[in-house]
Order: sequence, then C-alpha cells, then structure tokens
Amino acid sequence: MTQYLVAIHHPDDYDPAVSEDEAMDRDIDALNEEMKAAGVRIFVGGLQPAHSAMSLRAQPDGQVLVAGGPYLKTKEHVGGFWVLEAQSLDEALSWGRKAAIACRAPVEVRPFH
Repeated sequence: MTQYLVAIHHPDDYDPAVSEDEAMDRDIDALNEEMKAAGVRIFVGGLQPAHSAMSLRAQPDGQVLVAGGPYLKTKEHVGGFWVLEAQSLDEALSWGRKAAIACRAPVEVRPFH
C-alpha cells in the first residue's frame, strides 16, 4: 500500500479561535475516528501558524542561514495534515474529500515516494 499526505491549507491570517467551532471540532474528531477504525491513519498533526516557522537555507559558503517565518511567501500555508496508508489514489482522494468537508478548507492529497 502507498502512503499519502492529506494536507489542510489555511489562509495566512487563519485564526482557529475565530474560524473553528464545536461543530467543526466534532466533524474532525469523527473523521479521525473513522480513519482509525478503517486502519488507514498513520499520523495526524496540526501546525502552529506559518509566522511561527523557522526557515533554514544552505549558503554557498557552507553556512546555514536561519530566519524567522515560512520558507515560502504565500497566501496559504499547511495548517495540519494526515499521513494515510491507502490501497489507491482513489481511496486517498475519498479521505481527502471527507477532510475538506470536516475542516472546511482546501485539501491537497499527495503520494509519498
């Protein structure tokens, strides 16, 4: 079986205190339970806002530059993700659809090598 990343994307100014409610929490909890019961969930995690990230870049002189903030300057960032083990891309996409509904956010599904 192949492992897939199911990533939830949030706008740069996403504030869970404002955007998430009890109904959404229940939907995400139910999806997590469904994934566990189906035996597909390997790992799940939510991320702090993108502004809390630290970026590291190798320099030509061999040094590593460490800077505050996300590596990419974009309007959306990964806010959380699941690692799933699925029989096929179609199965992973089915879980991705459920994640998009539960999280009320765009979702990206991508296979691991």
